[in-house]
This record gives sequence, structure tokens and C-alpha cells, in this order.
Amino acid sequence: MPLITLTVRKPKSSTFKTTVLDAVHAALVSSGVPATDKFQRVIELDADDFRFDPSYPDLKSERNDDFVLIEILWSVGRSVKVKKKFMEELMGGLARGGFNTENVMVVFKETAWENWAFGGGRFIHT
Repeated sequence: MPLITLTVRKPKSSTFKTTVLDAVHAALVSSGVPATDKFQRVIELDADDFRFDPSYPDLKSERNDDFVLIEILWSVGRSVKVKKKFMEELMGGLARGGFNTENVMVVFKETAWENWAFGGGRFIHT
């Protein structure tokens, strides 16, 4: 069960957020996540509360106010090959949606299966 957190600078339209979240979900499904496994949140912050370097480490174009930080919290065990496939699918989907992919950063966070209680306090993977 991936939990997706999208952090952006205010204000962002519903279309902007939906385009990014839909691309993330499509890439997850392409990498083996069930289509119904969809848990997403968006955090919109003022520029003073979301600061970033415009060019680190060696971008082809500078980040701007449309910079998107995507955090993917999922269970441990996915290979680098799966993560690379996910990234290819995600960047392709975002590019088709009109996004400059240099303006997108992705962070994978992994946790053990026993750290997920999906509902009612039940641990279904332990």
C-alpha cells in the first residue's frame, strides 16, 4: 500500500494536482500495485514554508514555483529495477501532461510490512 504525499507551493489548481496524482498512480499500477490501492494526499505550502534550491544537483532547467516533491511511502523489498520502471512511467506520464520533469523530485521511503494497519487495527501482512 503506497501512501503518496505531494508537496507543492500554493496555489495549485485541482487540474495540476490531479494530473500529477493520476500520473503517480498510473506508474504505481504499471509497477504492480493494485489499481484500487490508492492513498494520496497533497500538502500546499507558502513559498516561505517550502524552500528548495533551483538547480541542485545538475538540472537541465531550473526549478520554479511549479516544483513538485513526490514522496512514496511503501513496503520494503522493491528492487532498483522496479523503481526505475516506476520512474520511467511517471516521467512519461508527467511529460505527456505538459510537465517539465526537471521540476519533479521523487523520494522513496520504505517500511516493513508489519508497520501497516489498513483498517480496524488489523495487520494483514504479518
